[in-house]
Amino acid sequence: MRFKKLLFSLFLASAVLLSSIVKADEGMWIPMLIGKNYEQMKKQGFKLTPEDLYNINKASLKDAIVSFGGFCTGEIVSKNGLIFTNHHCGYDAIADKSTPQDNILDNGFWAKSYGEEKPVEGLFVNFLVRMEDVTAKINAATQGLAEAQKAAAIIEAGNKIAAEATKGTHYEGFVRDFYKGNQYFLYVFEKFNDVRLVGTPPQSIGKYGGDTDNWVWPRHTGDFSVFRVYAGADNKPAAYAASNKPYTPKKFLPISIKGVENGDFAMVYGFPGRTDRFLTSYGVKLATEQVSPTIVKLRDIRLKAWKEEMDKDVATRLRLSSLYANIANYWKYYIGQTEQLKRLKIYEKKQKEESEFNTWAANNPEYANIIDRFNTVYATYAPYAIQRTYVNEGFLASAWVRQAIQAKGIVTNILENKQPEQTKERIETALKAYEETYIASADKKIFAQILSSFYNDVPRTQHPKFYTAIAQNYWTGAPEGTFQKFADFLWEKSIFTDPQRLREFYAKPSLKVLESDPGYQYAINLVPTEYVKNNLTPVLPDFEAAKADLDKVYLKALLEKNKGKLMYPDANSTMRISYGNVQNYSPQDGVTYNILTTIDGVMAKYQPGDDEFDLPQNFIEAYNAKNFGQYAENGTLVVNFITNNDITGGNSGSPVINGNGELIGLAFDGNWEAMSGDIAFDKQYKRTIAVDARYVLWCIDVLGGAKNIINELDIRKASTSSKTKKTATR
Repeated sequence: MRFKKLLFSLFLASAVLLSSIVKADEGMWIPMLIGKNYEQMKKQGFKLTPEDLYNINKASLKDAIVSFGGFCTGEIVSKNGLIFTNHHCGYDAIADKSTPQDNILDNGFWAKSYGEEKPVEGLFVNFLVRMEDVTAKINAATQGLAEAQKAAAIIEAGNKIAAEATKGTHYEGFVRDFYKGNQYFLYVFEKFNDVRLVGTPPQSIGKYGGDTDNWVWPRHTGDFSVFRVYAGADNKPAAYAASNKPYTPKKFLPISIKGVENGDFAMVYGFPGRTDRFLTSYGVKLATEQVSPTIVKLRDIRLKAWKEEMDKDVATRLRLSSLYANIANYWKYYIGQTEQLKRLKIYEKKQKEESEFNTWAANNPEYANIIDRFNTVYATYAPYAIQRTYVNEGFLASAWVRQAIQAKGIVTNILENKQPEQTKERIETALKAYEETYIASADKKIFAQILSSFYNDVPRTQHPKFYTAIAQNYWTGAPEGTFQKFADFLWEKSIFTDPQRLREFYAKPSLKVLESDPGYQYAINLVPTEYVKNNLTPVLPDFEAAKADLDKVYLKALLEKNKGKLMYPDANSTMRISYGNVQNYSPQDGVTYNILTTIDGVMAKYQPGDDEFDLPQNFIEAYNAKNFGQYAENGTLVVNFITNNDITGGNSGSPVINGNGELIGLAFDGNWEAMSGDIAFDKQYKRTIAVDARYVLWCIDVLGGAKNIINELDIRKASTSSKTKKTATR
């Protein structure tokens, strides 16, 4: 078998303690294997045991950590199922529950009883029950198959493994690959669908600093919100019902208000999204020179159009605010990532690593030419990278396009009376989501500008036939006028550019009407079948397949090359632990950033009436009165702090935990100087920005008056004798 030596190499790699391949603060580690890191963690200040972190036989910290909605992390902080997560993680729910008459997004909200907590339709949390290495089973299922057959076989085998593991239970499961398909783990989860909003600060606190301060330190943002998970009478998952009870967890986190010092141990426990730390130099070059700048340009078009509409009235702002925030977050991320990859010379560093790899692999026929093969694959694909980015990030940006793509399947089900109840529910869900965020004037502007931009940026030989026909049929002498004219036509004639017309169509559906609709014709021609007619896309699917094959062999080689050393896998939305220290840093010569910011800095930035730096009146009054309660430190209130933990998207809302297993903050961002982190971890600059637990509690207690929430928490108070100063281990 092609990879028959793999398991032996992996077991050797996992059999030793931490070595020189990584720095102590680098790495998102698999909880089940965290014992391999234990000695290093102890040196840095960790006081618990590996079993305290992950254990399937008794309660451990893993049982207090949840995947929040599948896109963030949350932590259980009370025996009554209370959840802390980030404000931006709860943003969709908060905005959805807001109206111009009851604007909790702007004004904040604190439930003073269970009855006041707001159910959030569609929101769920997952608790990890257990995980298991199933590499041998997956490899057995693919043994002897051609490479082209393996992908489908892996999916089938993974589904079978998950089904067998959860048979006869209410659990759910999936199998996820690691090291680019060189290792596989089964994950078994318990999913709860009754999650309710308990509290949120006003967004002037939760989003303080807005886009200006996003990804920046020093930071002064109260990025938190509070939810609760509910269960049936048997404490097991149940659909929403008024009679459901707050969930009793196996474990919840106590909260420390002792504060932090430079060098204190810090651990982040959560569900990081995706990293690509083993990306080659060719991938870095493609990202920095073509893909990321194009994404930034296309998102800029969307943000400007939405902002113009949001500034017109409160109702529109509430409808678009969540969508705007999501797009804006990664708009700035791609700007920063490109800038830092270049500043840190990651392309050149990758080239050096690949040269060293070639020297090591020279006498191994399986690996000797793999870097050259990467070069060939990227060289073939690179001319089409901008075109493909436009298709994924641009052509699909308009909400009505996604409605049109799925329409034929829905209509067919209606006409053939297939699964009528499910189809009806699917229609209503799609229409509701569409109506809630659709602003015709903004979407029309975005649509016309993106099509015009594509005309200018992408070679004519790469224009799909449907696009070329549009340009010819509506030509006005310039692309801007041409695609505005086409947009005017679509918005007048198509059922998809008006949610009400679409709703009326589904009430009396017709395949003939659908297939003659110009919006539908536009949408279905976005799929790759049209490209094939132009002989363009063999490079598109072929690139993905060829790169995946090379990535797998390259990671296999790296595991062999680094035999006897710990090598963490890329993040892939599964539970991970990262550990390090609270630590300051120097971003440039003569400048050193402190580990924390205070409420004094919040007030220094305060600008009355500003979109990003305004503050509630009761905040200002509490500040002026120095009403900081038990959460004060040296006469002020700490707001945010930084650690050198390794995190990425998906870690938002993750608990930052001290050496005693106590919650000290919530991770919510990274810093500008290290935005290369998803591709290249930088041990000098990488920092995690967290909202201090004391600021969270102060907002709930003093500003929100929610003593009921405070009373159900296990708050560990400061004692001078218990604090010892440490120096960060590097």
